[in-house]
Amino acid sequence: MAVHTSGQSVAKAAEPGRARGRRRDTAGAPGRFRRALSTHWYAWTMVAPVVIVIGVIIGYPLVRGVYLSLTNANERNVERSIGVNHLPATYEFVGLDNYTDALTGSQFLGTLGWTLVWTVSCVAVTFGLGLALANILNRRIAGRSFYRMMLILPWAVPGFVSVFAWRFLYNEDNGLLNKLLAGGGIDAVPWLNDPTWAKFSVIAVNVWLGVPFMMVALLGGLQSIPGELYEAAEMDGANAWQRFRNITMPGLRSVSTTVVLLSTIWTFNMFPVIFLLTRGGPGEATQILVTQAYKFSFEISPRDFAQSSTWGVLILVLLMVFAAVYQRVLRKQGETW
Repeated sequence: MAVHTSGQSVAKAAEPGRARGRRRDTAGAPGRFRRALSTHWYAWTMVAPVVIVIGVIIGYPLVRGVYLSLTNANERNVERSIGVNHLPATYEFVGLDNYTDALTGSQFLGTLGWTLVWTVSCVAVTFGLGLALANILNRRIAGRSFYRMMLILPWAVPGFVSVFAWRFLYNEDNGLLNKLLAGGGIDAVPWLNDPTWAKFSVIAVNVWLGVPFMMVALLGGLQSIPGELYEAAEMDGANAWQRFRNITMPGLRSVSTTVVLLSTIWTFNMFPVIFLLTRGGPGEATQILVTQAYKFSFEISPRDFAQSSTWGVLILVLLMVFAAVYQRVLRKQGETW
């Protein structure tokens, strides 16, 4: 009985200590934040301007775009000034109607289908060519530095300049490509005036612009693979294909996953190539999601800001879903990203 009583006394005596511990745990998070702020105040001070600028440049437009996508805002009912007269906004909140219309309509799904084909084709061809060129330039060949410089040149030229140059090359009447074909007795090709040829043309230009980045990134990855692995594999009798499959590709996995993700996001939103080369034509054949969103907001009449914002939000959601799935797949394969 004495033991039992003393045990109860010990338990009761320990209860205040547990309560104090719980109070300390509850106040731990704010306390840790204050300690981190006081200890690393200089780091917070240096980061704060960047956070504020990003919040203003990205955060506000994003929130504003999401809000407009839930309204019926267009050129005729937004706040505007006509001369000395100021007209207030009269658009209304419509909830998810714009998203329902977009996802159930044929225009969004048709444009999404071509956007996916465009993205997958460009990324696949760009990765393949970049990997092949990186393997060639990773070897000791005469004039390697000159070849590297020439292959990086498309990346150094501003994108709009490159696209305009290709537009001249694709000209059906006076373009260099059709003149070369005419010299061989081949009829002129309507590069930008036929839906099929236009799709091929925009993919070719985007690949030409994207190969230098892919090549440089993969070349850096190749140079980080120890040469001893290749020597040991060659001594064991492994042929070139076996060395490539079992050493090169695993050694490039971390670099490849990053460049494929970046290239996918960039290509999915590659506005300049489509807009400057074909403006989404002929008809709507080469229109991708981002150029169609631009068209809603700046080209049609009345300009439909709500629909443009809806498409912009859907683009963001699609890319976020892709990034999340991509990360999950990599984790299952044992990659940390």
